[in-house]
Amino acid sequence: MTNPSCKILITGGAGFIGSNLCEYFINKGHQVVCLDNFATGHRHNLEAIISHPNFTLIEGDIRNPEDCQKAVQGCDYVLHQAALGSVPRSIKDPVTTNEVNISGFVNMLIASRDAQVKRFVYAASSSTYGDSEKLPKVEPNIGKPLSPYAITKYVNELYAENFSKIYAIETIGLRYFNVFGRKQDPNGAYAAVIPKFVMQFMKHESPTINGDGNYSRDFTYIDNIIQINELAMLTQNPEAVNTVYNAAFGDRTTLNDLVFYLKELLAEFDATIGEVPVIHGPNRAGDIPHSLASIDKAKQFLGYAPKFSMREGLAEAVKWYWSHLK
Repeated sequence: MTNPSCKILITGGAGFIGSNLCEYFINKGHQVVCLDNFATGHRHNLEAIISHPNFTLIEGDIRNPEDCQKAVQGCDYVLHQAALGSVPRSIKDPVTTNEVNISGFVNMLIASRDAQVKRFVYAASSSTYGDSEKLPKVEPNIGKPLSPYAITKYVNELYAENFSKIYAIETIGLRYFNVFGRKQDPNGAYAAVIPKFVMQFMKHESPTINGDGNYSRDFTYIDNIIQINELAMLTQNPEAVNTVYNAAFGDRTTLNDLVFYLKELLAEFDATIGEVPVIHGPNRAGDIPHSLASIDKAKQFLGYAPKFSMREGLAEAVKWYWSHLK
């Protein structure tokens, strides 16, 4: 399925998802260019490939058009992962979220258009479903965004669709649903729930669940996300492009169940973790109660077949965290 002569730009390539994509495509024989300003990414995420002859690291910012133009030169494909994530961060600082996620996105679209890349695949978000309460989430049916972050990710989709019509650049958006796995940062104010809880349990600290723990999410293991990025990048189906897809497993887990699974898995390494209590706090502003994706569209048009359930992915992730964070 892969062509060794492909040159791929991965923006945000030092981040959690981006670095996993960089490593995967280097190992598949591609040339990979990583563009990152290290605002949220880490150099240690690239340790395994930093000296590889087919890997190029460009330290730059997608808010700078010149950095975007430089990074995309000679590239066949762009996998655009660079963004400022986190609903709470966007509520605290909507201006920077807007500059990175919208202005930076447009800069990358223009650079990709000018460099005549074959396809622009970008990280969209399940937050685009907003206040729509219908489950499962189906791509055409979205609600009103509940946070500045969600607004920026919806605007990305509008720009991509617009550019594909006006400039004939092929685009595919992947609406990520609560991605987790190796290299996800457990530190910082805006750490994702799984690595944050794992780190706290390993320190015998009580994690705080927002609300009663019955909110549910379609937690999606990183290897499923790598698969759908590769399929989106390389599909030869003309009906598969210039649209968006849910990137998920298609099952949901409550936060209470997540904590139960984490304790169970971590107790294999340290039995006392099973006794660590959990704290319940208030619900978080901008959070949706439930999230569950339909992945029928990605199955039909991309041939997507996620291999890791939430439980299977969690077992892999916990093993990685135990060996890397202890």
